[in-house]
Amino acid sequence: MARKLMWSMISVSLLAGLELTACGTTPSQAAPPSSAPVVIALPVQTSPNWFFPVFSTNTFSATNIELDALMYKPLLDVTPHDTVDYQHSLVSAITWNKTASVFTLHMNPRYHWSNGQPVTAQDVAFTWSIMKGASSNAKNLPWNYGGEGSGGVPTDFKNVDVINARTLQVTLNSGVNPQWFILNGLGQINPVPAFVWDKYPNNMIKELKFIQSEANSPTSTLFKVVDGAYHFGRVQPNQSWSFVANKDYGGRKSHLSSLIFQYETSSASEFSALKTGALTIGYLPLSLWKSRHTLTHDRIISGYVWGMTYLQPNESPTAPNGTGMLFHQLYIRQALAYGINQPAIIAAFYHGHGIIGDGPIPEQPKTPYYDTALNQPIYSYNPQQGRSILLAHGWKDTHGIMMKNGKPLAFTLNYNAGSQTVTDIVQLLKTDWAKEGIEVNLVSTPFDSLIALPSNKWSMIWLGLGSWIYSPDYYPTGGALFKTNAALNGEDYSNTTMNSLIEQTYAPYTSTSQELSRLDQYQMFAARHIPVIWMPYAATNYVVSNHLHGFSQSLNWVSGLIYPNLWTNS
Repeated sequence: MARKLMWSMISVSLLAGLELTACGTTPSQAAPPSSAPVVIALPVQTSPNWFFPVFSTNTFSATNIELDALMYKPLLDVTPHDTVDYQHSLVSAITWNKTASVFTLHMNPRYHWSNGQPVTAQDVAFTWSIMKGASSNAKNLPWNYGGEGSGGVPTDFKNVDVINARTLQVTLNSGVNPQWFILNGLGQINPVPAFVWDKYPNNMIKELKFIQSEANSPTSTLFKVVDGAYHFGRVQPNQSWSFVANKDYGGRKSHLSSLIFQYETSSASEFSALKTGALTIGYLPLSLWKSRHTLTHDRIISGYVWGMTYLQPNESPTAPNGTGMLFHQLYIRQALAYGINQPAIIAAFYHGHGIIGDGPIPEQPKTPYYDTALNQPIYSYNPQQGRSILLAHGWKDTHGIMMKNGKPLAFTLNYNAGSQTVTDIVQLLKTDWAKEGIEVNLVSTPFDSLIALPSNKWSMIWLGLGSWIYSPDYYPTGGALFKTNAALNGEDYSNTTMNSLIEQTYAPYTSTSQELSRLDQYQMFAARHIPVIWMPYAATNYVVSNHLHGFSQSLNWVSGLIYPNLWTNS
């Protein structure tokens, strides 16, 4: 079967424009917008490139998802407790039958499009049809949907029926875990106005080609009708993307005149912009941690976005130099894991602000889903153990490099450019893996180029300090990441036991203890079988101007989102 280009979401999010549940806001009159724009740093060497909120596999990134959410409000508002706040969602309630196979969505009358028309069940159904159409695996698809395989999309859906303008019914092929389906299936939907975008109702291929032709043209008139807190303003190619307040937003209206998302060439240039006051919100590069005292007009807010970071070993048979078959062997991945000195990375490069990565659900922020049995790492740093595993499997040390059947144990690691911390860490990896006889060639690659590499052009990838955040797959199963052929299974990992354990987390449960037990079994297998090479996860260090108010109160570490419509800028 032909494989699609698949990628995880990018690193730590600094973006989004949804309404915060925790603040308990209600619709308000628009406050006079502040005159000074809020300037936000994009992740280094990263730019948005898809503004339609149904994403292709190689545009399914946090930057695209979160900028789009400024214009198109997601169907569900997920809280810091990983629940749904229906008061601030596009649906006011979701109910289901006894077998959890039929879900009924009731639209929230509070929200409407900026031209005055209500957000309707038809808009949701149309958006679903695009997700389904782009997941059909038809040979002539112009692009594939990046969320395919998560939340039962599309195979678990039997019918999506518009009952009336305010009611939508979703029928599944069988009963499911309702929390999983609501958070990961329905939670993926960001409705668009069907009356604007439905150009080819009888030809999905033409519709998808049309969307593709317009998706990176946010100044097009197609993007004028929105239901989010902001309209798109203007773009300066390779420099900035700006948004202006939607005065007709159904939630709390923005106090800000404009938001500007600024491209950053490097961590050093971003830090310089913070020092001069050119940025309102940015991030503290870990390589410049000791210089934080120079940010005299800012405050630093630290915490853990619900996510993880890992190295992606390409198991595809098309991977260069046969490395796919190499990484397919568990013992090779084990040897690599034993060569990662996570405590040293946290101490030296994260300055103590990090947590050990040992599985797909992190211990921070606190959620009910983390398996405490993983408090002790399974593959603690032990390069001698890694070396012994290789020798036991027939590798021979030849002048410091492991050889087998005349071939060296060597590969190229492409890593995200622009961060000195990332560069320093991969140098340490190269040194420590050399102790096991593993030779690594390091290649610094800009993020936009990194995610565009076809499977036959890379052996191992590191997207940076945050490879994945649980958004919009808010229920932390591994369907989008580790199931065979999942759209975001970028490393082409495949294992029948993993598939079965993930499927169990989707099934109906009779008690909370049964639900959590299934998640624990999945986590433990993922920790032991290492579909990806777990790395230590760094805290996010936001740098926020003292003139900006409301930022810290609006943070949601579980979703990783921030909420500009709740801020003021004095």
